[in-house]
Amino acid sequence: MQAAWLLGALVVPQLLGFSHGARGAEREWEGGWGGAQEEEREREALMLKHLQEALGLPARRGDQNPEGNSEGRGAWATEENGQGEEGEEEPTPTPGVSPSPSPTPEDAITYILGRLAGLDAGLHQVHVRLHALDTRVAELTRGLRQLREVAGDTRDAVQALQEAQSRAEREHGRLEGCLKGARLGHKCFLLSRDFEAQAAAQARCVARGGSLAQPADSRQMETLTRYLRAALAPYNWPVWLGVHDRRAEGLYLFENGQRVSFFAWHRAPSPEPGARPSAAPHPLSPNQPNGGVLENCVAQASDDGSWWDHDCDRRLYYVCEFPY
Repeated sequence: MQAAWLLGALVVPQLLGFSHGARGAEREWEGGWGGAQEEEREREALMLKHLQEALGLPARRGDQNPEGNSEGRGAWATEENGQGEEGEEEPTPTPGVSPSPSPTPEDAITYILGRLAGLDAGLHQVHVRLHALDTRVAELTRGLRQLREVAGDTRDAVQALQEAQSRAEREHGRLEGCLKGARLGHKCFLLSRDFEAQAAAQARCVARGGSLAQPADSRQMETLTRYLRAALAPYNWPVWLGVHDRRAEGLYLFENGQRVSFFAWHRAPSPEPGARPSAAPHPLSPNQPNGGVLENCVAQASDDGSWWDHDCDRRLYYVCEFPY
């Protein structure tokens, strides 16, 4: 019996020492593995923070202090380990207070993929709208082309109508000139009682299918004189003819560019028999032409048919001629 007690006294302390050493080694291994896990979590949290900053994503509340969370988790683990070692009771969690779960790398990747999917959907909608706009622009371009074609056809039709109207006005003027005016051979003369400058009078005669009167010989001059005298009697009115020397002083031309070969210039009245001739010009009816470069257009007097030179801008009656 004493031998048994001696054997127990020798073996039990050895067994107790072995158990205590094994428990210490196990505690050292768990501490090293827990530290490696904490370092891994810290690296993942730092990588997640850098990724969020690069993508411009808002930081979550749980990501603002990853180190603090790590420290808190480490302290909580240490406290649990210490309580386990001391054999104290486990701490009861405070009711109503729950720690916010920290995001995992899988959650961040899922969030980023969701954002990318949203961006891809938005880009698809933009492409759809751009296609619709391209289709609308093509339709508008086609409509604009059709409008231009219609406008071109309308412009051509308006131009054709204007040309037809001009021809009708010229034909009407020619018929009116030959019906209401004086006709001689292949010419008809028609007086207009509108006051116009010489160039404006020529333009109005051309619009009616003729030109200012161009008496080319004495016969035509006599016919025109009788017509004007009968139309304007008992008054004496100057009437524009189609004769001028605007191109060169003293070189008188018709409106058609031909040179004038027949003239009927006014001459001062001869002195009475027995009166002394005067060298001074007649104050009321001097010899014509006498205006020089200031008077380059010719008008015919309605009483005697004589020619007078006048300023081309003066507004007078005019007589047109039309082909018969």
